[in-house]
Amino acid sequence: MDEKYFKRIEAMEFAVKYDDGKISRGILEADLLIVGLSRTSKTPLSIYLANKSGLKIINIPLVPEVPIPKEVFEATQIVGLTISIDKLNKIREQRLKTMKAEDKASSYASFGRILEELDYSDKIMKKLRCPVIDVSEKAIEETAEIILKLIKA
Repeated sequence: MDEKYFKRIEAMEFAVKYDDGKISRGILEADLLIVGLSRTSKTPLSIYLANKSGLKIINIPLVPEVPIPKEVFEATQIVGLTISIDKLNKIREQRLKTMKAEDKASSYASFGRILEELDYSDKIMKKLRCPVIDVSEKAIEETAEIILKLIKA
């Protein structure tokens, strides 16, 4: 157990504490922000990257009805995640089945809602001027490597 080990543990605790943008005051302490829609693997990617690199990471969900914390626009390292409409639909439908909530939240997996969210996230990512990674056919490890190259960590 050396300094790198403790840095990775601290980074993983940070990622868990600030998962899904729970507490916006940590945004400016983060080494990296990951933004994207629900079910684009933001959380597992954040934990994986924190463990691998020791970077403090916050993931921020992009939801049209939820304002983005102003601190996001002050951050220096941001990466956006996007996904194909078909892939996201399948993932969300499976999530609803797993939660036994198919009838309660049908709009969550509807093509109309997903398209609306994709349009919204695209606009936000353009405003943020951040690189965007399509995670439709990528494993978390592959996406992590792309991010580390993008931010030169």
